[in-house]
Amino acid sequence: MSAYELLFQHGFTRVEPERAHHLGAAAIRAIGAARPGVRTAPSLRTRALGREFATPFGMAAGFDKDATMIAGLGALGFGHVEVGTLTAHAQPGNPQPRLFRLTDDRALINRMGFNNQGAAAAAERIAAAREARSRPVIGVNIGKSRIVDPEDAAAVERDYLHSTRLLAPVADYLAVNVSSPNTPGLRGLQEAAVLEPLLAAIRGAAGATPVLVKIAPDLDDEQVVGIAELAARLELAGVIATNTTTSRAGLASPADAVARAGAGGLSGPPVASRSLEVLRVLRGALPSALEVISVGGVETAADVRERLDAGAALVQGYTGFIYRGPGWALQLNRELATRGT
Repeated sequence: MSAYELLFQHGFTRVEPERAHHLGAAAIRAIGAARPGVRTAPSLRTRALGREFATPFGMAAGFDKDATMIAGLGALGFGHVEVGTLTAHAQPGNPQPRLFRLTDDRALINRMGFNNQGAAAAAERIAAAREARSRPVIGVNIGKSRIVDPEDAAAVERDYLHSTRLLAPVADYLAVNVSSPNTPGLRGLQEAAVLEPLLAAIRGAAGATPVLVKIAPDLDDEQVVGIAELAARLELAGVIATNTTTSRAGLASPADAVARAGAGGLSGPPVASRSLEVLRVLRGALPSALEVISVGGVETAADVRERLDAGAALVQGYTGFIYRGPGWALQLNRELATRGT
């Protein structure tokens, strides 16, 4: 057990999870100010989405919601940082508490609800972060504002397009989030009849910025294939798989602890198996030119290698950072470089 894991077990678990996140964010920002830049072995360099990544491993959306930690996360070894989810309108998210640890599963449950300061504020920060000479690739994850009625297709499209026009010019790639379980009606946007015109509009407004769609692990294989076919038809850059799950199957945590956490998306090792399955379904259904970013339950270098071997162009983590600590990405990179990517 590492020093961080001991500290986490005997100290951080006594701190409310969202407060611990804010304390960690302050430290990450300080690291970014002191020693910005992504430093990895040359053998890890990866070409994807028309760009060069210092490593195929990056930070998933949800950690840096407001694009304030880009430099720090790069210094900690993440080759790309997917900021957000960002919405056209600033919003506080769901009531607290809304983030919970299931330590027996090394998992998290969250129902944050896209809390963020809005697309316009983030666009300025991202533009500033792009000025750094050695920086991680910056993905931008966009979602629906809560005030927009999910049944009003025209209003939903306008909302996403507002974010697209602000953020696509400063993003290395754009991720369209239609799969979070924490915004009412959002997952309904994954239905093909609704999703196709929405993605077509975003694709048109994004210009030269690659556009990917992020999907849920709770879709069945037929639905996954349908989205793959849609992504190919619209000439998207690819698919991000997967978001968090609403399933609570197979957890080691006590039932009362799971019940206390309540509703929300589950992340970490319990979603790993389905996330890998979805990756394989996508890779079998997508043209080779379209890429998959795999996320969900990734914690070790072996996990990253398994996703790459299954056809992922890039791999992301988040929950593992909470349980493994600030040296996590650097350690994964060292192990990947030693074993060869």
